[in-house]
Amino acid sequence: MFRYIVKRFLYGLLVMFGVITLVFVLFSVLPSDPARLIMGQRGDLQTEQAIRQELGLDRPWIEQYLAYLNDLSPLSWYRTDNPSSFWYLNSRDYQYFTIIEGQTSSLVLKKPFLRRSYQSKRQVSEILTEAFPQTALLAIVAIFFAMTVGIAIGVCCAVYKNTWFDKVALFFSVLGMSAPSFFAAILFSWVFAFLLSDYTGLSMFGSLYSVDNYSGERFLDLKNLILPAVTLGIRPLALVVELTKNSVLESLACDYTRTARAKGLPPRLILIRHTLKNALNPVFTAISGWLASLLAGAVFVEYIFDWKGMGVVIVEALNCYDFPVLMGALLYVSIILVIINILNDILYAWLDPRVKYRA
Repeated sequence: MFRYIVKRFLYGLLVMFGVITLVFVLFSVLPSDPARLIMGQRGDLQTEQAIRQELGLDRPWIEQYLAYLNDLSPLSWYRTDNPSSFWYLNSRDYQYFTIIEGQTSSLVLKKPFLRRSYQSKRQVSEILTEAFPQTALLAIVAIFFAMTVGIAIGVCCAVYKNTWFDKVALFFSVLGMSAPSFFAAILFSWVFAFLLSDYTGLSMFGSLYSVDNYSGERFLDLKNLILPAVTLGIRPLALVVELTKNSVLESLACDYTRTARAKGLPPRLILIRHTLKNALNPVFTAISGWLASLLAGAVFVEYIFDWKGMGVVIVEALNCYDFPVLMGALLYVSIILVIINILNDILYAWLDPRVKYRA
C-alpha cells in the first residue's frame, strides 16, 4: 500500500504539472492586455512599457513559463547580483531559506509564490487563504447533508422497493439532478428567504460573519450557511440516493447476505453490518469526486447568496481580468482534487477488503 501511495503521489505531481502548463497557456493566449488594464485609459506608452517590464510581459513565453514554474516550485533558483533581472530574489514576496549560495545565484527553499493581484497588489495566496475556508466549509456541509440524507433515503428506497416512497424519492432525485445550481439557488432564495422569511428567519444574502448594525462588531451567523449548503447539496443528494438504492439492492442479492440471513441474523443487523458497508463503496467514490466539483462549482451559488468565498473572488477577478487570482484559484482546486483522489483510493481499499493494490 505504501508503494502504491507513493506512485499515486508521483502521478498527482504529473497531473499538477499538466494543469499548471495548461493554465499558463490558456491565460497567455487571451487577447486582453493586463498592462493596459492596470494603467487604465489615462496611461501613456512609457507607463505601459514600464508595467509590462515589471510583470515580465515583454519577455518570450517560454521565459515567462519558466519564471512561473520557478515561482511555484518550493525549490527555486534565483539570481542575487542583478535586481533588474527577472529571476531576482525578492524577499518581500515570500520567506525563504538559502540552501546553496553562490556569487551570482542561489538555490532557496520557499513557499510557492502565486504572484500578486493586478488590481489590489496583494499576494494571491493571501486573497485565496481568506476566501477558501468559507468555500471549503460550504462544500463540506453540502456534502455532509447529501450523504446523511441521501444514504438514509436510498436505503429506505431499497428496503421499500416499488412502493409510493420509492417512486416519490425517484421523482425528486431526477428533478434534483436536472436542476442547475444557479436556478435552484434563485428558487430557494426566493421561496425560503423572501416568501417564507417570517417563518424561516433566513436571509437572501449573507456570509459566515455578519456585522451588527448598532455596534459594528462581527459575529458568527451560521444560519446564512443553511440555504447555500442545501442548494449546493441537492445534485449530489440525488446521486447518492440513486447509487445507494442500486448498491443496496445488489448487495442484498449477494451470497454473503443470503448466508447471513440463513444463519438467522436479524434483518437490521444484516443491513448495517454486511450489506451497507459493501454497498457504500460506489457512494464514497462518487462523493469524493463531487467534493472537489463543489469547490469549483460553488461560484454561482456563492455569488447569488453573497457568500464571501472563492466564488465571489473568481467572479470579481473575471470582471477585471485579474489573471493571477484566476490562475491561483484553479491551482487551488486542482491540488484539492488530486489529494481527494488519493484519499479516496485509500478509503476504497479500507471499505472493501477484496480490493488489492499491487505496487
